[in-house]
Amino acid sequence: MDARNPRGSGKMDTNYVDKSRLPSRHVTEGPERAPHRSYLYAMGLSDKQIHQPLVGVATAWNEAAPCNISLQRQAQAVKKGVAAAQGTPREFTTITVTDGMAMGHQGMKSSLASRDVICDSVELTMRGHSYDALVAMAGCDKSLPGMMMAMIRLNVPSIFIYGGSILPGKFRGRDVVVQDLFEAVGLHSVGKMSDEDLDELERVACPSAGSCGGQYTANTMAMVAEAIGLALPYSCGAPAPYEIRDQFCAASGEQVMQLLIQNLRPRDIVTRKAFENAAMTVAATGGSTNAALHLPAMAHEAGIEFDLFDVGEIFRRTPYIGDLKPGGRYVAKDLFEAGGIPLVMKALLDGGFLHGDCMTVTGKTIAENLEKVKWNANQDVIRPTSNPMTATGGVVSLRGNLAPDGAIVKVAGLKNQRFVGPARVFDNEEECFAVVNARGYNEGDVLVIRYEGPKGGPGMREMLSTTAALYGQGMGDRVALITDGRFSGATRGFCVGHVGPEAAICGPIALVMDGDIITLDAVTGEISVNVSDEEFARRKTGWTPRETEFGSGAIWKYAQLVGPARYGALTNPGAKGEKEQYADI
Repeated sequence: MDARNPRGSGKMDTNYVDKSRLPSRHVTEGPERAPHRSYLYAMGLSDKQIHQPLVGVATAWNEAAPCNISLQRQAQAVKKGVAAAQGTPREFTTITVTDGMAMGHQGMKSSLASRDVICDSVELTMRGHSYDALVAMAGCDKSLPGMMMAMIRLNVPSIFIYGGSILPGKFRGRDVVVQDLFEAVGLHSVGKMSDEDLDELERVACPSAGSCGGQYTANTMAMVAEAIGLALPYSCGAPAPYEIRDQFCAASGEQVMQLLIQNLRPRDIVTRKAFENAAMTVAATGGSTNAALHLPAMAHEAGIEFDLFDVGEIFRRTPYIGDLKPGGRYVAKDLFEAGGIPLVMKALLDGGFLHGDCMTVTGKTIAENLEKVKWNANQDVIRPTSNPMTATGGVVSLRGNLAPDGAIVKVAGLKNQRFVGPARVFDNEEECFAVVNARGYNEGDVLVIRYEGPKGGPGMREMLSTTAALYGQGMGDRVALITDGRFSGATRGFCVGHVGPEAAICGPIALVMDGDIITLDAVTGEISVNVSDEEFARRKTGWTPRETEFGSGAIWKYAQLVGPARYGALTNPGAKGEKEQYADI
């Protein structure tokens, strides 16, 4: 399968599995289901369509942002593919919270919680209507892992498809992305950008539908989808406006029917080695630190142990070969035109890193999918592993007395990988942003933002507004920032997130005081503070839990359920708690 022929050359097998073994038999078969069938006839379905396999086509379409706006159109192509292969598609939608819109205010507390709501709502829809297979479509950050978690949890034959990335904007002859706008806010705050220039930039930075164009969270998790084997090759790399997306969507609709015939399910694909493959592609391209949260959560749905430190070990031994924003020069469109995600995977496979024997939704292994992929020597977006930008991945994990449960930092494009300085402590992002915006900090400070973890936030907010402002002020490599919250995939600089245990449960970060000397070392993996165990114990006697501003509602409920970031900020027991599996009911 390649970008020029996404449907492949094989003829579709139309001999269906016995419907008496499929979930949809509970709504379509037998005289007692006459009332159920009447609803299907009411929507214009024929007798033949009713008795075919029912395929859920789930999208995170909405009008909140460009990330998801093209999913409704692309879903129609998926449905045509399902119908062409003699399945009956049933489209439904779920929520999504777009991080770019939620960034820098209280709305960001909804973001991570939305991942689990997306997963839960897809599960409930599939269960409630007894669909037999799933094509899951997503655009913005949390909708990608949310959809893939649902695929793994339900374990019916499933395919993931990404809505595609945005095209880069043009500002005075150079390519720009939304990251440039967040950093422009910092420039503007110190008088280095005028009101008129900021206004011009905001009008041209995002010229099309699609998710943010750099190797931020959406494109990182799109790469994960292909690398882990849940998406067709090339399908997650094509930008949203490209017409070839419709071909990939139709091909996905057809292929999910083949998976149904073969009874090839997500948990047959997402093995421990497949998760290692996914983590390798994140590290190799300097992907988002959020992958260290989402990969453990996806593994949890499969019953696989794969926490922050497992991810970090893969990151440590994977070379950094992708020159992609925010640490590099190129965007997703450039990668697709250079050879797409398969080019990254080919480089890793040829270098002896990727597990080539992992199964994928093509019905073939990774190595078989990549067999005809040729190395493109006429591009410099991706390097061979023999000539990496750095020998260690673009994202690394840290551990020490400040973060016994670990932390994560993106080092792609980071010149200085060691930082030692005095702590400047803030109990929420707004306090820190106000000081940064007013330039009320000193060069060499380590800014500490706490009580922003999964439980304490609640919701584990991203800190892009603050980090981008620092960069815009020219201080991105002169101060460091650590938090029990998260960072955007667009964040750059010495920014350490996911510090655990979080402050809300009296992790060490809750006990740090202004002036404590913090050491961060991305080479040795250290995150420590010059506070003894005895002093920590003394400070703990004066610590009291903090109440959040949420006493009810969805975010309150999330705070009651959510677990540590180390394991993916989980809200349910996962596969290990299963007593029955939906696919087998």
